[in-house]
Amino acid sequence: MPTLSEARLKALGSTLQQAKIDYRSLTPMADTGLAHDHVWIHRDADDWVARLPKQSQMNLPPEENLAYQAACYERASQGGHTPRLQGVLPPSESLPRGALLVEAIRGRLAELPQDLPAIADTLASLHRQPLPRHRPPLLAPKSPWQAMVEEVSLQAKWLDDAQLPSSIHLRIQQELDLLPSTLDDAAATLISFDTHPGNFLVKDQGRAILVDLEKCRYGLPGIDLAHTSLYTSTTWDLNSQAVLSLDEVIAFYRRWQTAMAATPDIVLPSVNTLIACRRATWLWSLTWCAKWRAQHLQRQDSERRGEDWSAELTDAAVIDHVRDRVEHYLSLPIIDHVHSELQCLQTAL
Repeated sequence: MPTLSEARLKALGSTLQQAKIDYRSLTPMADTGLAHDHVWIHRDADDWVARLPKQSQMNLPPEENLAYQAACYERASQGGHTPRLQGVLPPSESLPRGALLVEAIRGRLAELPQDLPAIADTLASLHRQPLPRHRPPLLAPKSPWQAMVEEVSLQAKWLDDAQLPSSIHLRIQQELDLLPSTLDDAAATLISFDTHPGNFLVKDQGRAILVDLEKCRYGLPGIDLAHTSLYTSTTWDLNSQAVLSLDEVIAFYRRWQTAMAATPDIVLPSVNTLIACRRATWLWSLTWCAKWRAQHLQRQDSERRGEDWSAELTDAAVIDHVRDRVEHYLSLPIIDHVHSELQCLQTAL
């Protein structure tokens, strides 16, 4: 059930009217995530969706958070596989974090493995876009690999506060030690950084649409490929869970390589770089799990300043699901499973 309060829904309606945006009705959508409430805006012409932030996963204050997300949608939509940005409602007393208005997408949830080819094509539509001269407000580090390693390392500091068994803490540290310090062919592209299968809707013609765009940046495409196909991603969403075989993962990578190669002058990353990105993305997920484990029982940030993983912000059933997944991914059998897959992929790709 959605947790959006009646007061917040009325505030959205009033704000839309003040902005002279016509609509027929508003329907709260189910609460399925930790970062946003969603409201379907029924209109006479084309429907929209309002994304009302609960927090900023980029740890940005409200106005900067909206500007960042708006840039994500504006740039990603040029590839034709994401919703179009329709407007921004700035933060106000009634909507302290504001709202983003985007094109509503009618489609079914992605199903794995059959929708992996369409998802690979969607990712390629992001990754083969020409790099713009002006990249802010999106993150665009000079060394995208070093930035990824630093982000993982920063989250890894939460391992000490997550109250994990010493054996699990040690295994994660062993994996962290395997990350290379440099990558020779780590060229940046536009990436989503949040491509788990639950973020895709598939339209009638079989085209996959990536609907959640909050963390885009100029980084390594191997991160998106990993985030789509890792065990910690494909088993995250209740409605699209699947455990991929090694052959299915390989076929997914090769489909993406084919789609990228259709654009002249594209230089594809090496196998070593793809595997390094896969390990780093997995470790980003594991250290995020540790961070959430340490933070989710804290009270919500009453000042709504930035990042906030408080369980108070989200439906209890969603929190129970996240807790189950976090404990599962931080278990030795699953850590060993993903480690073994990485070793097999190294020789198979």
